[in-house]
Amino acid sequence: MKQKKQAAAGNVSTKVINIQLDASFFFERAVRSLDRYHYDKALKYFRRAVEYEPDNPVNHCNMAGILSEMGNYEESNRILKWVVDELDPAMTECHFYMANNFANMELYEAAEDSLVQYLEEDAEGQFLDEAEEMMDLLRYELERPMKQAVVKSREGIGKHDKARALLEEGKFVEAVRILQDVVAKYPEFTAARNNLALAYYYMGQFEQAMDTIRDVLELEPGNLHALCNLAIFHRHAGDDEQLAPLLAFLQKTVPFHQEHVFKLATTMGILGQHDTAFVHFARLLKELPQQQDPCLYHYAAVAACNMGRLNEAERFWKLAAKLDTDSGIAAYYLEQMDSLRQGTMPVPSSYHYHLPFEEQFKLWEKSSDPLPDQLKRDPLIRSSFFWALRHGDRNTKLQVIQALGMIADGEVKDALAEFLLEPGEEDYLKRIAIFVLRGIGVTDPLPAVLEGERTTVERNRMPSRLPIWNDRWQTVVETALTRMQSRYDMVQQHDLLTLWVEFLSRLYPKTPVIRRPEGWAAALEYLTAKMHRRAITYQEVASRYGVSVATASKYAKWIDDVCGIREKMKTILPALGDLGPEA
Repeated sequence: MKQKKQAAAGNVSTKVINIQLDASFFFERAVRSLDRYHYDKALKYFRRAVEYEPDNPVNHCNMAGILSEMGNYEESNRILKWVVDELDPAMTECHFYMANNFANMELYEAAEDSLVQYLEEDAEGQFLDEAEEMMDLLRYELERPMKQAVVKSREGIGKHDKARALLEEGKFVEAVRILQDVVAKYPEFTAARNNLALAYYYMGQFEQAMDTIRDVLELEPGNLHALCNLAIFHRHAGDDEQLAPLLAFLQKTVPFHQEHVFKLATTMGILGQHDTAFVHFARLLKELPQQQDPCLYHYAAVAACNMGRLNEAERFWKLAAKLDTDSGIAAYYLEQMDSLRQGTMPVPSSYHYHLPFEEQFKLWEKSSDPLPDQLKRDPLIRSSFFWALRHGDRNTKLQVIQALGMIADGEVKDALAEFLLEPGEEDYLKRIAIFVLRGIGVTDPLPAVLEGERTTVERNRMPSRLPIWNDRWQTVVETALTRMQSRYDMVQQHDLLTLWVEFLSRLYPKTPVIRRPEGWAAALEYLTAKMHRRAITYQEVASRYGVSVATASKYAKWIDDVCGIREKMKTILPALGDLGPEA
């Protein structure tokens, strides 16, 4: 009987699930124990995490933190002092933790010394608000003013905060200028370097973004923000070989600070690691119930949706909709739930709190404004325009240049001015950009690289070989463009100007005497419309400009004979293609 039992047991198929014992495993156990206020267990797990990764200062700080929670302030400070003295001097926050411990032990003089050291050494000011509160406490307990401290983070933090706000508004060029200045003055200000890298990335300056992130990691190899940004940059570059080990590391990382948890969660979502992203978002929702952030519910819903957990996604969007009744973002996704369940609509891929771009552009089309303010200010749309200006194909760049002309702020002017100096860009695109810049009020001379040479385009001039520019020639252009503005896009308006410059250049110095600018303007509009295959008649343009049909046709034939419009149409039009909707 015994043998039979053994035989039967031997036939049972058993599945053994291997548990990966590493620092992340024990960290998660420790956090779970902390949530249940089981401090002894949490300390035990934190000690094991340290054993697996003894060179990771975060593990030691976590252990010091739980010791402090248990009231063992002396042991906590011993660990924190060893971390900042021996393991990683860049962990300046240890001084702040030590000040807290000293204050709890009523050693207020020592707490003051540690707090001053924190303020003088920490460049990012992570606990600046808390430090100021502690200063009030110490002043009360010591019954005297605090020792004076030069607050290092204050030196660049004001400018950094301004630059960060500009990034959120999509004003990347201005943010870059400020952040470059901050980094030059405070080279160890890693938060400023991280944001500078993002600004470069948003503008399409990929190499500068990569170089800046590498600088951060040289200063602080474990900087989580930099590692997350680097992973996204590797994904963008298609460098899977560099991405793989970094992604494996990030998947095992369990940050302590909520800001780091959020950064890691959004990064993992962008990288397609939705399971990991969901775990971090769920943790934030549990730890921050008082904040009631609709964005956070949306991010959790997107992660759940990509995991196939549509009921949870719907629940999160309902919570977001209650908190945000104005944007319509959560409401839009709730309306699409049936389509998502039936598989007739793709799951949302963006971890940004906005409507899908196609929905935004539907609203754009319905708006009377050529480009609504909401889209003008949207940093993602602005970023996509800057990216396309550097990395798009020819037709995309043409459309983007026109769209930037509709935004027409200082940021756009700077971006288009920089575009003129790019030696690898096509001269035709640069001439369109010059035309747009003039159209949005830039009258200063414009440095540009045209025909392979550095030149300057003077005000009220298009680049040409004409030695002069007659006021009457300019009047013809202005007469035509004034009447064309509402019916022709910027590319077509530019082509009219280019045609006029070419006509004058071919005849110079025997150019015609301009007595009636309206007749020439009518002829130019007629030929431009024909070049772009738009239906038009001589009668139509003659009526619009107040000239006779004979005058309009006479000047149009003259321009055609000189410039060979009909021959150009055979070669130019196939290349032009559909340049987008009319303005």
